[in-house]
Amino acid sequence: MAAPGVGGMSARNVPAGGETSFRRKVRGKLPALRGARPSVHNGQLLVSTGVPSLDHILGGGLAVGTLLVIEEDTYGTYSNLLLKYFVAEGVVNGHEIFVASASEDPQMTLKDLPAPLTDELPKLDERKVEPEAPGSAGDSMKIAWRYQNLPKVESVTLSSSRFGHYYDISKPMCPDMLQSVKTHRFYLPQMISLEEAYSSSSKMTCDYSQLLHSIQQAVHQGGFDGSNPQQRGEKNILRIGIQSLGSVLWGDDICSDERPHNVHSLTRFLYALRGLLRSSLSVCFITLPEHLIQNKAITVRVRNLSDTVVGLESFIGSERESNPLYKDYHGLLYVHKIPRLNSLICDETDTKDLAFKLKRKLFSIERLHLPPDLSDTVSRSSKQDVAGSAKLLSSGCGTAAVGNKHLDF
Repeated sequence: MAAPGVGGMSARNVPAGGETSFRRKVRGKLPALRGARPSVHNGQLLVSTGVPSLDHILGGGLAVGTLLVIEEDTYGTYSNLLLKYFVAEGVVNGHEIFVASASEDPQMTLKDLPAPLTDELPKLDERKVEPEAPGSAGDSMKIAWRYQNLPKVESVTLSSSRFGHYYDISKPMCPDMLQSVKTHRFYLPQMISLEEAYSSSSKMTCDYSQLLHSIQQAVHQGGFDGSNPQQRGEKNILRIGIQSLGSVLWGDDICSDERPHNVHSLTRFLYALRGLLRSSLSVCFITLPEHLIQNKAITVRVRNLSDTVVGLESFIGSERESNPLYKDYHGLLYVHKIPRLNSLICDETDTKDLAFKLKRKLFSIERLHLPPDLSDTVSRSSKQDVAGSAKLLSSGCGTAAVGNKHLDF
């Protein structure tokens, strides 16, 4: 009689090679696409936004077939930079690119993409502190108890598999990399015609109709909806980037009139675009000047018709730019909506009080922590400012000392 194996498994179940016959069950076969990976939560195919820290906040990346809306900061500096990161990530992964704009020629946007870093994020491994011997000088340093149990801020998510890249905004991307991918450009001043400008039979503005038609044409001709077989038998992903959608340059008046005539044009466009994305291997990235929309009911409708909504608030020109509480950051980031696919409700992130900062080789998103009181980083003259700013933070940052009540460590 054969001797029993490990865990009660008989020896006859073990092949001659010494390996067990058990295999990991695969629930479904997803298409092997470059620059995409399945989600560990629901198996949905994900692509990177070009900012690994933003991918981490959104649950691993952008789901293929979904729509991401970035509510622009006041001057549009950081929102346009995120759009370039999104397009540059598609170029690095060999995805097909569609760029649309009404203010800036997409050709100039493509020429101004940041250069990818050939190596990993510089000196990230140097942040790992080696364990010190007992009785060393570092052993005597103790952190305040209210910060000791807080999770460490993970601004960049590193994994064994390469997903998402880092970019150097001080260097432009090599033109050879851009020529290796197929690009589509939609520049509104070059597309509009007089006949279509005076025709008002469409249910949405003429400019939105032309943009939707161009996107449909790119999806159908590229075979991203399965209508035409893609070249070489390898499936690819279409990345769609639209700059400042809803501004007055698109022929919409939601930013210039409290009672716009085309109040439903933008929502109709998003409804049609979302349906097109759902049935194709494509993902869309839109920047929206939400701070210019006077009718906030339109903002609510846009958020409801989008899968993912992220807002940016820059410190440029505001009082927070000189506030010592925010001296290490360049702005705040708000996650208004995260998709919960195949569900009637949206997901809510457990990470609040997010802030972003920009360096030459890194755009990172971190949790906004209140600096400890009576520390060297906060001068005595600025304690009142910090205490006043602490009221703006939610409970996710820990208990803050406000007024004259200070906590003794």
